[in-house]
Amino acid sequence: MAEGTAAGRTKFVVGLVLLVVALSVLVSLGTWQVRRLHWKEALIADIEARRTLPPASLSEIEAMAARGEDFEYRPVRVEGRFLNDRERHFFATFDGRTGYYVYTPFELDDGRFLFVNRGFIPYEMKDPASRREGLPDGRQTVTGLARARLAGKPSWVVPENDVAGDIFYWKDLSAMAASAGLAEQNVVQFFVDADATPVAGGWPKGGVTQIDLPNDHLQYAITWYGLAVVLLVISIAAYLRGRKQK
Repeated sequence: MAEGTAAGRTKFVVGLVLLVVALSVLVSLGTWQVRRLHWKEALIADIEARRTLPPASLSEIEAMAARGEDFEYRPVRVEGRFLNDRERHFFATFDGRTGYYVYTPFELDDGRFLFVNRGFIPYEMKDPASRREGLPDGRQTVTGLARARLAGKPSWVVPENDVAGDIFYWKDLSAMAASAGLAEQNVVQFFVDADATPVAGGWPKGGVTQIDLPNDHLQYAITWYGLAVVLLVISIAAYLRGRKQK
C-alpha cells in the first residue's frame, strides 16, 4: 500500500514538473512573440515616419551609412545623367504583370555612379529600343527612396543571377556594377528607387518600392498562450478525474 502511494506521489511530482516545464516554454514563446510584436510595430512606425521626411542629399545618406544609421526608405534627391546603354534588369512582377525593374547607372557630378531603380517595364520591353521615349538624355534630377545593398542572396530558394543574360533575381550590386563595366570602387554602395514621377512614353513606371513587413506576431503570441491555457485546463481536468476515481 505504501509502495503504491509512493509510486503515485512520484508519478504526480514528475507529471507536475513536466507540466511546469511545458507551461514555461509555451509562456516564454508567447512572451517572445509579444516583444517581437512591439519591435515590429516600432519598426513599421519608424519607416512610415521616415518616408514622410523631405528628400535628403546623397551626401547626407552617405553620412548616415557611415555612422551605421538605418537609411532604408529614406527619401533622397540626386542629380546627374543616366547611362541608358548600361541598364540592368531585375526580374519582377508589378500590378499582375511579369517584367523587370530597370536599374540604370546614374553618373554623378563627382564621377561616381549610383544605380537607380527607375521602375517597372513589361517583359516584352526589356530592349531599350522598344521604349526610346523613356530614355532620358542630359542632366536629370531623381527623387526616390534610398535602399541598402544586400550582403548576399536572401534565400536558397532565390535563383542565381543570370549575369550573362542580364536577368537579376536578387540585387547583387557588385555583379550589376561589373556587368555594366563599372569599377565597384566608383559605385555608391546603395540603390535609389525612383518615385512615381511619370516619364516620357510611360515606361518605366516608377514608385514600385514595396514595403511589406509581415506582422503576425500577435497571432503567434495568442497561439502560444492559448496552448498554455489548454494544457493547463487539460491537466487540471485529468487531475480532478483521477481524484474522483480514488
